[in-house]
Amino acid sequence: MRARVWRFTVEKGSAGAEAVQAVEIGQGPLPVSLAALVNINALACDLRKTVDQRVRDHEISLLLSYITSSSGGALGVDCSALDSSSGHIRRFVSECTGLGVMSAASEALFDWKPGANGLSSFDVLPGKLVGTYAKKGVRPDLLYDLAAGPLAGEARGRRRDHKQMLPAGQGTQPQKARLEKLAQWSVDHNEHAYFMSWVWLGSGGVYVDIFLPDDSPATAGLKTGWIDAPGSAQPWRFRVPRDPRRRTDLEQDPLAAGADSAPESGGEGSADATGASAGTAISRAAVVVEKAMKRSFAREDTLGTLSGVEVRGRWIRGDAVGQAHHEVLLGVLGERVPVDHRAKRRRLASQTDRLDVFLEGRLLTLVHPVDSPRPSWDRIRSELLE
Repeated sequence: MRARVWRFTVEKGSAGAEAVQAVEIGQGPLPVSLAALVNINALACDLRKTVDQRVRDHEISLLLSYITSSSGGALGVDCSALDSSSGHIRRFVSECTGLGVMSAASEALFDWKPGANGLSSFDVLPGKLVGTYAKKGVRPDLLYDLAAGPLAGEARGRRRDHKQMLPAGQGTQPQKARLEKLAQWSVDHNEHAYFMSWVWLGSGGVYVDIFLPDDSPATAGLKTGWIDAPGSAQPWRFRVPRDPRRRTDLEQDPLAAGADSAPESGGEGSADATGASAGTAISRAAVVVEKAMKRSFAREDTLGTLSGVEVRGRWIRGDAVGQAHHEVLLGVLGERVPVDHRAKRRRLASQTDRLDVFLEGRLLTLVHPVDSPRPSWDRIRSELLE
Protein backbone atom coordinates (compact mmCIF):
# COMPACT_ATOMS: atom_id res chain seq x y z
CA MET A 1 0.00 0.00 0.00
CA ARG A 2 1.03 3.65 -0.38
CA ALA A 3 1.82 5.77 2.68
CA ARG A 4 2.21 9.54 2.90
CA VAL A 5 4.17 10.84 5.90
CA TRP A 6 3.77 14.24 7.58
CA ARG A 7 5.90 15.89 10.27
CA PHE A 8 4.16 18.44 12.44
CA THR A 9 4.98 20.79 15.30
CA VAL A 10 2.67 22.02 18.04
CA GLU A 11 2.95 25.56 19.29
CA LYS A 12 2.16 25.73 23.02
CA GLY A 13 1.05 28.56 25.25
CA SER A 14 0.01 28.96 28.87
CA ALA A 15 -3.33 27.25 28.17
CA GLY A 16 -1.89 24.29 26.25
CA ALA A 17 -1.71 23.62 22.51
CA GLU A 18 -2.37 26.76 20.46
CA ALA A 19 -1.48 25.89 16.84
CA VAL A 20 -0.30 23.01 14.66
CA GLN A 21 1.92 23.22 11.60
CA ALA A 22 2.41 20.15 9.36
CA VAL A 23 4.73 19.54 6.41
CA GLU A 24 4.58 16.56 4.05
CA ILE A 25 7.99 14.86 3.99
CA GLY A 26 7.18 12.25 1.33
CA GLN A 27 5.49 9.05 0.22
CA GLY A 28 6.58 5.44 -0.05
CA PRO A 29 5.47 1.78 -0.14
CA LEU A 30 4.34 0.37 3.19
CA PRO A 31 4.05 -3.45 3.32
CA VAL A 32 1.03 -4.56 5.37
CA SER A 33 0.32 -8.16 6.28
CA LEU A 34 -3.33 -9.19 6.31
CA ALA A 35 -2.45 -11.76 8.98
CA ALA A 36 -0.95 -9.00 11.15
CA LEU A 37 -4.07 -6.89 10.65
CA VAL A 38 -6.24 -9.74 11.96
CA ASN A 39 -3.80 -10.45 14.81
CA ILE A 40 -3.69 -6.85 16.06
CA ASN A 41 -7.49 -6.63 16.12
CA ALA A 42 -7.84 -9.94 17.96
CA LEU A 43 -5.58 -8.56 20.69
CA ALA A 44 -7.40 -5.21 20.88
CA CYS A 45 -10.48 -6.54 22.71
CA ASP A 46 -10.98 -5.93 26.43
CA LEU A 47 -9.42 -9.09 27.86
CA ARG A 48 -10.61 -8.27 31.38
CA LYS A 49 -14.03 -9.38 30.23
CA THR A 50 -15.14 -12.76 28.94
CA VAL A 51 -13.71 -13.33 25.46
CA ASP A 52 -16.45 -15.05 23.48
CA GLN A 53 -14.88 -17.27 20.82
CA ARG A 54 -17.97 -17.04 18.60
CA VAL A 55 -17.87 -13.24 18.62
CA ARG A 56 -14.16 -13.10 17.81
CA ASP A 57 -14.59 -15.56 14.94
CA HIS A 58 -17.50 -13.55 13.56
CA GLU A 59 -15.51 -10.31 13.71
CA ILE A 60 -12.61 -11.92 11.84
CA SER A 61 -14.97 -13.34 9.22
CA LEU A 62 -16.70 -9.98 8.86
CA LEU A 63 -13.47 -8.03 8.46
CA LEU A 64 -12.09 -10.38 5.80
CA SER A 65 -15.37 -10.19 3.91
CA TYR A 66 -14.50 -6.57 3.06
CA ILE A 67 -10.68 -6.41 3.12
CA THR A 68 -8.66 -8.60 0.77
CA SER A 69 -5.02 -9.08 -0.17
CA SER A 70 -3.70 -9.63 -3.70
CA SER A 71 -0.96 -12.07 -4.65
CA GLY A 72 1.46 -9.15 -4.51
CA GLY A 73 0.52 -8.35 -0.92
CA ALA A 74 -1.43 -5.11 -1.55
CA LEU A 75 -4.60 -4.62 0.49
CA GLY A 76 -7.87 -4.25 -1.40
CA VAL A 77 -11.45 -3.33 -0.51
CA ASP A 78 -14.78 -4.76 -1.64
CA CYS A 79 -16.26 -1.29 -2.13
CA SER A 80 -19.63 -2.57 -3.36
CA ALA A 81 -20.16 -4.54 -0.14
CA LEU A 82 -18.79 -1.72 2.02
CA ASP A 83 -21.02 0.92 0.42
CA SER A 84 -24.07 -1.32 0.90
CA SER A 85 -23.38 -1.67 4.63
CA SER A 86 -24.66 0.44 7.49
CA GLY A 87 -22.56 3.25 8.89
CA HIS A 88 -21.46 1.42 12.01
CA ILE A 89 -20.24 -1.56 9.95
CA ARG A 90 -18.28 0.77 7.67
CA ARG A 91 -16.71 2.35 10.75
CA PHE A 92 -15.85 -1.09 12.14
CA VAL A 93 -14.07 -2.09 8.93
CA SER A 94 -12.16 1.18 8.59
CA GLU A 95 -11.09 1.19 12.24
CA CYS A 96 -9.95 -2.44 12.16
CA THR A 97 -7.97 -1.75 9.00
CA GLY A 98 -6.53 1.36 10.61
CA LEU A 99 -5.20 -0.55 13.63
CA GLY A 100 -3.33 -3.03 11.45
CA VAL A 101 -1.94 -0.38 9.11
CA MET A 102 -0.85 1.78 12.06
CA SER A 103 1.13 -1.12 13.52
CA ALA A 104 2.78 -1.68 10.12
CA ALA A 105 3.74 1.99 10.15
CA SER A 106 5.22 1.66 13.64
CA GLU A 107 7.46 -1.15 12.35
CA ALA A 108 8.60 0.86 9.34
CA LEU A 109 9.11 4.17 11.16
CA PHE A 110 9.99 3.38 14.80
CA ASP A 111 11.36 -0.15 14.38
CA TRP A 112 8.69 -1.53 16.71
CA LYS A 113 9.07 -5.32 16.74
CA PRO A 114 6.04 -7.55 17.37
CA GLY A 115 6.78 -10.07 20.08
CA ALA A 116 9.82 -8.16 21.31
CA ASN A 117 8.23 -4.77 22.09
CA GLY A 118 5.01 -4.44 24.06
CA LEU A 119 1.66 -3.51 22.53
CA SER A 120 -1.51 -2.76 24.49
CA SER A 121 -4.94 -1.37 23.76
CA PHE A 122 -6.23 1.71 25.54
CA ASP A 123 -9.52 -0.18 25.95
CA VAL A 124 -7.67 -2.39 28.45
CA LEU A 125 -5.18 0.04 29.96
CA PRO A 126 -7.40 2.54 31.83
CA GLY A 127 -8.29 0.01 34.55
CA LYS A 128 -4.60 -0.66 35.09
CA LEU A 129 -3.37 2.92 35.26
CA VAL A 130 -3.26 5.27 38.23
CA GLY A 131 -3.16 8.99 37.61
CA THR A 132 -1.60 8.60 34.18
CA TYR A 133 -4.35 8.63 31.54
CA ALA A 134 -7.70 10.37 31.76
CA LYS A 135 -10.56 7.88 31.64
CA LYS A 136 -12.87 10.29 29.80
CA GLY A 137 -12.63 12.39 26.67
CA VAL A 138 -10.10 12.00 23.87
CA ARG A 139 -8.10 8.78 23.98
CA PRO A 140 -5.78 7.13 21.41
CA ASP A 141 -6.15 3.48 20.36
CA LEU A 142 -2.90 1.58 20.98
CA LEU A 143 0.13 2.00 23.25
CA TYR A 144 3.50 0.89 21.87
CA ASP A 145 6.23 0.10 24.41
CA LEU A 146 9.40 1.38 22.72
CA ALA A 147 12.93 1.74 24.08
CA ALA A 148 12.47 5.54 23.97
CA GLY A 149 9.32 5.27 26.08
CA PRO A 150 5.57 4.69 25.60
CA LEU A 151 4.17 5.86 22.25
CA ALA A 152 0.42 6.34 21.79
CA GLY A 153 -1.05 5.59 18.37
CA GLU A 154 -4.33 6.90 16.99
CA ALA A 155 -5.89 4.93 14.11
CA ARG A 156 -8.57 6.54 11.95
CA GLY A 157 -10.08 5.52 8.64
CA ARG A 158 -12.51 6.73 6.01
CA ARG A 159 -14.07 5.49 2.77
CA ARG A 160 -12.83 7.61 -0.13
CA ASP A 161 -14.69 7.58 -3.45
CA HIS A 162 -12.04 9.35 -5.55
CA LYS A 163 -9.60 8.20 -8.19
CA GLN A 164 -6.78 9.90 -6.28
CA MET A 165 -6.74 8.01 -3.01
CA LEU A 166 -4.55 10.44 -1.04
CA PRO A 167 -6.32 13.83 -0.83
CA ALA A 168 -4.41 16.65 -2.53
CA GLY A 169 -3.44 19.79 -0.67
CA GLN A 170 -2.80 20.32 3.00
CA GLY A 171 -4.83 17.59 4.65
CA THR A 172 -8.55 17.44 5.34
CA GLN A 173 -10.80 19.09 7.90
CA PRO A 174 -11.45 15.82 9.83
CA GLN A 175 -7.68 15.17 10.02
CA LYS A 176 -7.18 18.71 11.32
CA ALA A 177 -9.91 18.29 13.95
CA ARG A 178 -8.42 15.07 15.26
CA LEU A 179 -4.87 16.44 15.35
CA GLU A 180 -6.17 19.38 17.39
CA LYS A 181 -7.60 17.03 20.01
CA LEU A 182 -4.56 14.73 20.08
CA ALA A 183 -2.21 17.70 20.45
CA GLN A 184 -4.11 18.85 23.52
CA TRP A 185 -4.29 15.27 24.85
CA SER A 186 -0.50 15.12 24.67
CA VAL A 187 -0.13 18.43 26.52
CA ASP A 188 -2.56 17.27 29.22
CA HIS A 189 -0.54 14.06 29.63
CA ASN A 190 2.88 15.64 30.19
CA GLU A 191 3.91 15.88 26.53
CA HIS A 192 3.14 12.21 25.92
CA ALA A 193 4.59 10.88 22.65
CA TYR A 194 1.98 10.05 20.02
CA PHE A 195 1.29 9.76 16.30
CA MET A 196 -1.76 9.35 14.07
CA SER A 197 -2.48 7.19 11.04
CA TRP A 198 -5.43 7.97 8.77
CA VAL A 199 -6.42 5.16 6.41
CA TRP A 200 -8.30 5.74 3.15
CA LEU A 201 -10.33 2.82 1.71
CA GLY A 202 -11.53 2.85 -1.89
CA SER A 203 -11.56 1.20 -5.27
CA GLY A 204 -7.87 2.08 -5.60
CA GLY A 205 -7.06 -0.02 -2.55
CA VAL A 206 -5.92 1.09 0.90
CA TYR A 207 -3.75 4.18 1.45
CA VAL A 208 -2.65 5.95 4.62
CA ASP A 209 -1.63 9.40 5.87
CA ILE A 210 0.78 9.21 8.83
CA PHE A 211 1.25 12.25 11.09
CA LEU A 212 4.38 12.40 13.27
CA PRO A 213 5.12 15.06 15.93
CA ASP A 214 8.44 16.78 15.28
CA ASP A 215 9.68 17.07 18.87
CA SER A 216 8.84 13.61 20.25
CA PRO A 217 11.61 11.42 21.75
CA ALA A 218 9.96 8.43 20.09
CA THR A 219 10.61 9.91 16.65
CA ALA A 220 14.27 10.82 17.30
CA GLY A 221 15.52 7.74 15.44
CA LEU A 222 12.83 7.85 12.77
CA LYS A 223 13.45 5.49 9.82
CA THR A 224 12.48 7.12 6.52
CA GLY A 225 14.73 5.26 4.06
CA TRP A 226 11.68 3.57 2.51
CA ILE A 227 10.20 6.91 1.40
CA ASP A 228 10.78 7.15 -2.36
CA ALA A 229 8.99 10.41 -3.32
CA PRO A 230 9.60 13.81 -1.69
CA GLY A 231 6.69 15.78 -0.32
CA SER A 232 5.54 19.37 -0.69
CA ALA A 233 7.44 22.10 1.15
CA GLN A 234 4.24 24.11 1.63
CA PRO A 235 3.36 24.00 5.36
CA TRP A 236 -0.16 23.36 6.61
CA ARG A 237 -0.89 25.49 9.69
CA PHE A 238 -4.04 25.87 11.78
CA ARG A 239 -5.10 27.17 15.18
CA VAL A 240 -6.23 24.95 18.04
CA PRO A 241 -9.56 26.26 19.42
CA ARG A 242 -9.81 26.65 23.18
CA ASP A 243 -12.43 24.64 25.08
CA PRO A 244 -13.14 26.17 28.50
CA ARG A 245 -15.03 23.04 29.56
CA ARG A 246 -12.02 20.76 29.04
CA ARG A 247 -10.98 18.80 32.13
CA THR A 248 -7.27 18.14 32.54
CA ASP A 249 -7.41 16.17 35.79
CA LEU A 250 -6.53 12.49 35.52
CA GLU A 251 -9.04 10.30 37.31
CA GLN A 252 -8.37 6.91 38.85
CA ASP A 253 -10.37 4.05 37.40
CA PRO A 254 -12.22 2.23 40.22
CA LEU A 255 -11.59 -1.06 38.38
CA ALA A 256 -7.85 -0.77 39.04
CA ALA A 257 -7.73 -3.45 41.72
CA GLY A 258 -4.78 -3.14 44.06
CA ALA A 259 -3.56 0.05 42.42
CA ASP A 260 -1.55 2.63 44.33
CA SER A 261 -2.98 6.07 44.90
CA ALA A 262 -0.23 7.94 43.04
CA PRO A 263 2.22 7.47 40.18
CA GLU A 264 4.99 5.07 41.08
CA SER A 265 7.98 7.31 40.44
CA GLY A 266 8.77 10.92 39.71
CA GLY A 267 6.77 13.91 40.88
CA GLU A 268 3.04 14.04 40.39
CA GLY A 269 2.25 15.02 36.82
CA SER A 270 5.84 14.68 35.65
CA ALA A 271 6.92 13.09 32.38
CA ASP A 272 8.94 10.50 34.35
CA ALA A 273 5.81 9.56 36.30
CA THR A 274 3.90 9.11 33.08
CA GLY A 275 6.53 6.78 31.65
CA ALA A 276 6.85 4.76 34.85
CA SER A 277 3.10 4.34 35.30
CA ALA A 278 2.66 3.39 31.65
CA GLY A 279 5.42 0.79 31.93
CA THR A 280 3.77 -0.69 35.02
CA ALA A 281 0.40 -0.74 33.26
CA ILE A 282 1.83 -2.56 30.27
CA SER A 283 3.25 -5.23 32.58
CA ARG A 284 -0.09 -5.64 34.34
CA ALA A 285 -1.96 -5.81 31.06
CA ALA A 286 0.39 -8.59 29.93
CA VAL A 287 -0.78 -10.73 32.85
CA VAL A 288 -4.40 -10.24 31.76
CA VAL A 289 -3.49 -11.25 28.20
CA GLU A 290 -1.79 -14.45 29.42
CA LYS A 291 -4.89 -15.48 31.39
CA ALA A 292 -7.12 -14.90 28.36
CA MET A 293 -4.75 -16.93 26.16
CA LYS A 294 -4.86 -19.85 28.60
CA ARG A 295 -8.64 -19.91 28.38
CA SER A 296 -8.54 -19.82 24.57
CA PHE A 297 -5.87 -22.54 24.44
CA ALA A 298 -8.01 -24.89 26.52
CA ARG A 299 -10.92 -24.66 24.05
CA GLU A 300 -9.04 -25.44 20.83
CA ASP A 301 -7.89 -28.56 18.96
CA THR A 302 -4.20 -29.34 18.47
CA LEU A 303 -2.58 -28.15 15.24
CA GLY A 304 1.02 -29.18 15.92
CA THR A 305 4.07 -27.96 17.81
CA LEU A 306 6.38 -24.98 17.46
CA SER A 307 9.80 -25.21 19.15
CA GLY A 308 8.38 -28.02 21.29
CA VAL A 309 5.35 -25.94 22.32
CA GLU A 310 1.85 -27.21 21.50
CA VAL A 311 -0.24 -25.00 19.21
CA ARG A 312 -4.04 -25.24 19.10
CA GLY A 313 -6.56 -23.52 16.86
CA ARG A 314 -8.85 -23.71 13.84
CA TRP A 315 -9.63 -22.19 10.42
CA ILE A 316 -12.12 -19.32 9.97
CA ARG A 317 -13.56 -18.33 6.57
CA GLY A 318 -14.16 -14.70 5.61
CA ASP A 319 -17.63 -15.33 4.21
CA ALA A 320 -19.86 -13.15 6.38
CA VAL A 321 -21.24 -11.19 3.40
CA GLY A 322 -20.83 -13.51 0.44
CA GLN A 323 -18.28 -15.77 -1.16
CA ALA A 324 -15.05 -16.05 0.83
CA HIS A 325 -11.76 -14.86 -0.66
CA HIS A 326 -9.59 -15.69 2.33
CA GLU A 327 -9.60 -17.89 5.39
CA VAL A 328 -7.65 -17.46 8.61
CA LEU A 329 -5.85 -19.95 10.79
CA LEU A 330 -6.17 -18.62 14.32
CA GLY A 331 -3.87 -20.46 16.70
CA VAL A 332 -2.84 -20.14 20.35
CA LEU A 333 0.49 -21.37 21.69
CA GLY A 334 0.66 -23.24 24.98
CA GLU A 335 3.33 -20.77 26.07
CA ARG A 336 5.51 -18.07 24.55
CA VAL A 337 8.39 -19.29 22.41
CA PRO A 338 11.84 -17.64 22.59
CA VAL A 339 12.06 -14.28 20.85
CA ASP A 340 14.53 -15.76 18.33
CA HIS A 341 11.75 -18.07 17.16
CA ARG A 342 8.97 -15.52 16.83
CA ALA A 343 7.57 -14.66 13.42
CA LYS A 344 9.86 -12.43 11.40
CA ARG A 345 8.78 -8.99 10.33
CA ARG A 346 5.99 -9.00 7.79
CA ARG A 347 7.13 -10.16 4.37
CA LEU A 348 7.84 -7.73 1.57
CA ALA A 349 5.14 -7.54 -1.07
CA SER A 350 7.52 -8.98 -3.68
CA GLN A 351 7.82 -12.27 -1.78
CA THR A 352 4.64 -13.76 -3.18
CA ASP A 353 5.69 -17.34 -2.45
CA ARG A 354 5.70 -16.82 1.31
CA LEU A 355 2.87 -17.45 3.71
CA ASP A 356 1.13 -14.43 5.22
CA VAL A 357 1.74 -15.48 8.83
CA PHE A 358 2.12 -13.40 12.00
CA LEU A 359 2.95 -14.35 15.60
CA GLU A 360 2.49 -11.90 18.47
CA GLY A 361 3.07 -13.33 21.93
CA ARG A 362 0.97 -16.51 22.03
CA LEU A 363 -1.46 -15.60 19.23
CA LEU A 364 -0.71 -16.94 15.74
CA THR A 365 -2.59 -15.84 12.62
CA LEU A 366 -2.20 -17.00 9.03
CA VAL A 367 -4.25 -15.76 6.08
CA HIS A 368 -4.38 -17.57 2.75
CA PRO A 369 -6.65 -17.59 -0.34
CA VAL A 370 -9.51 -20.08 -0.29
CA ASP A 371 -8.80 -21.15 -3.86
CA SER A 372 -5.43 -22.70 -2.94
CA PRO A 373 -4.70 -25.76 -0.76
CA ARG A 374 -4.25 -25.11 2.93
CA PRO A 375 -0.55 -25.16 3.90
CA SER A 376 0.62 -28.07 6.01
CA TRP A 377 1.67 -27.49 9.59
CA ASP A 378 5.22 -28.50 8.65
CA ARG A 379 5.38 -25.64 6.13
CA ILE A 380 3.90 -23.16 8.60
CA ARG A 381 6.39 -24.20 11.26
CA SER A 382 9.38 -24.03 8.92
CA GLU A 383 8.55 -20.47 7.83
CA LEU A 384 8.07 -19.33 11.42
CA LEU A 385 11.40 -20.76 12.53
CA GLU A 386 13.65 -19.89 9.61
